[in-house]
Amino acid sequence: MGLKPEIKAYLAERASLDLPPVWQAPLDEIRANTKLHPALQQPLIQIQSVEQHMILGPTSSLPIRIYRPTNESNLPALVFFHGGGWVLNFLDIYEPALRTIAKLGNFVIVAVEYQKAPEHPYPSALNDCYATLQWVIDNAADLSIDQSAIGVGGDSAGGNLASAVAIKALEKRLISLAFQLLIYPCNDLDMAYPSATNFTQGYGLTTQAMKWFWDQYLSTAKDRQDPYAVPIKAPTLRGVAPAILIAAEFDPLTDGVKNYYQKLIKDSVPAIYKEYAGQIHGFFNLSGVTPDADSLYLDVANEVNAILGRYK
Repeated sequence: MGLKPEIKAYLAERASLDLPPVWQAPLDEIRANTKLHPALQQPLIQIQSVEQHMILGPTSSLPIRIYRPTNESNLPALVFFHGGGWVLNFLDIYEPALRTIAKLGNFVIVAVEYQKAPEHPYPSALNDCYATLQWVIDNAADLSIDQSAIGVGGDSAGGNLASAVAIKALEKRLISLAFQLLIYPCNDLDMAYPSATNFTQGYGLTTQAMKWFWDQYLSTAKDRQDPYAVPIKAPTLRGVAPAILIAAEFDPLTDGVKNYYQKLIKDSVPAIYKEYAGQIHGFFNLSGVTPDADSLYLDVANEVNAILGRYK
């Protein structure tokens, strides 16, 4: 099948706005353009609570949001890192998705607004995300979170950060994570695979834009070989948390997601891979545009609970 009809219409509408590509406009302009995201126009479902706090990160205070679906105690938790090429986006865009997933899965979600590149290149975002996981672990009792059922996740650049945090948590013996949720993660900067050529432009995220994002995030040649920056470079993934990998058919990154899945399997990590036909990079935040976003939220809730041994 080709692109879903509603995605074709969405891409045409975006094209009609004539927004400049990220590499051709000042940072302030491309960041301002994210305020046009359709997620910001979606109604928000009610859950038990959404709390906003500031926590102390390694180099700055970090805004977090805690999504609690019910007043039940000792719930599992997902520590979530948002996408945007390490450069763009903010938590308001993720409100519809995270509220819905928290309610469907009946687990707490803690999302962080990490520092962005290029002002704060690697490893700033990684350190902020790792510190957020540490904070959740340290405050699990006060948050009424089951410390044995904490996982990490994210979409796109957030999937990269979740992958890296999962590797670092294992290597530093911080915690035995329960799961990792990787929604079309950008884990391979070389992008030497067919999807980066076949879907290079015309499908939302372009291959050139992704390369530009990598250039903003990684400031040195050494960074490009660092597994915490580029998780596919890890010598082994053996022992990392069980993984849920989500891909979209018409995404430059799709083959990279498949490759990371295969690396996990090769290294004996329990992992599942699901590819959404007719979809593009970014559909995670397109509830109200495509029914597949809502299907994804339910799939995420169910797969996380299956890993945790919780069946709703």
